[in-house]
Amino acid sequence: IPCLRRLMRVLTATGIFSAAHHTDAGGELVYGLTPASQVLVGGSSSLTPFMSLVLHGIFVSPFLGLGTWFQQEHSDPSLFEMTHGQTAWDLNDHNPAFGKLFNQGMVCDSSFIMDIVIKECGDVFRGLSSIVDVAGGLGGAAMAISTAFPHLQCSVLDLPHVAANAPASTDVKNIAGDMFESIPPADAVFLKWVLHDWGDADCIKILKNCKKAIPPRDAG
Repeated sequence: IPCLRRLMRVLTATGIFSAAHHTDAGGELVYGLTPASQVLVGGSSSLTPFMSLVLHGIFVSPFLGLGTWFQQEHSDPSLFEMTHGQTAWDLNDHNPAFGKLFNQGMVCDSSFIMDIVIKECGDVFRGLSSIVDVAGGLGGAAMAISTAFPHLQCSVLDLPHVAANAPASTDVKNIAGDMFESIPPADAVFLKWVLHDWGDADCIKILKNCKKAIPPRDAG
């Protein structure tokens, strides 16, 4: 394949693959997996769907306008909206193919990350009786929590078109709604890949609604 050797040299230099001359291969250069590429190998823990999302042209193309965006006096609209004329959430709604890719990427991320969260930080879920995953997509994170802590009542809040596609045959309750309007009450609120998408004013709105959803401090 033309230029494959050059490509592999770049991928080796950046730590995606390893390279070594093996005597049992006649001294030829043999490439191997590194931790970075091992997580891309097919399987339930593969990050390939997530990487397919973040490297998709729809996500990459906005960065070509980064210089122009930084010269603006304010950060509205976002770089993504300046490029595509709509927010990522509107695009997900209007572009079913991209919406599917987006949801698959988020499920993939949850499967990978939540194993680590539960193993390393699982104590934060003990003592709770209910939790709501705000903007939790198809419920990947909530399902991982529910499996690890069966006593927990787990629910997921997301926009109607997302909730409509969430799997129904689980112990997780899917709720259609808008986090800017209200968040269902629960002992705790779970946020993953949410606040980084919004400006300061919107983050304050989200956090205020989160505060309304959980019991007051004096209630335990």
